[in-house]
Amino acid sequence: MDTTNAAQAAAPLTLALVVASDREGRFAPVVADWFRTRVAERADFELTVVDLAEVSLPTTLSHDPGPEVRAELARVTPVLEAADAYVVLTPEYNHSFPASLKNLVDRHYTEWRAKPVGFVSYGGISGGIRAVEQLRQVYAEMHAVTVRDGVVLPNVHGQFEDGLLKDPTGPEAGAKLMLDQLAWWGRALKDAKAVRPYAV
Repeated sequence: MDTTNAAQAAAPLTLALVVASDREGRFAPVVADWFRTRVAERADFELTVVDLAEVSLPTTLSHDPGPEVRAELARVTPVLEAADAYVVLTPEYNHSFPASLKNLVDRHYTEWRAKPVGFVSYGGISGGIRAVEQLRQVYAEMHAVTVRDGVVLPNVHGQFEDGLLKDPTGPEAGAKLMLDQLAWWGRALKDAKAVRPYAV
């Protein structure tokens, strides 16, 4: 491996964390802060965040979205485009995922293409797994690769105290496994696209 290729292989992958909930009083910041500390412990990722509570995108889709929507997209789209991999942090609403997330996905297409996606889900007794199962189908349509393992936090309000997990063993193991898989797929897909552009 020459010096240039070695430097590229050693460079951290850009990981975009998409915080899906935009509800008032949401629990998402607690889970997101915990997950960000897990990523910060690793040298193979550089984290960026898209928090949908801080993005104002109307649900009406238009070929000419207007200057306000274009300005919002100008804040979000480059972050998604630059990412080598994604983690979607989502609650489960009525056996599915938030409308804010579907709106974001539907406004982007090529940005997700041939990149890996992992999931951190939370909720009641199911821990958000039904939302994740539906998201796997959505991201398959985007030509993204969803990794097998993720983080599932059932009965999430009872799992945290003062922003810390009462028993971090399982979630931390899940986060490590998911991030390991994202690192492998992120590097493999990035290298592959450098040799041969992905064709739909």
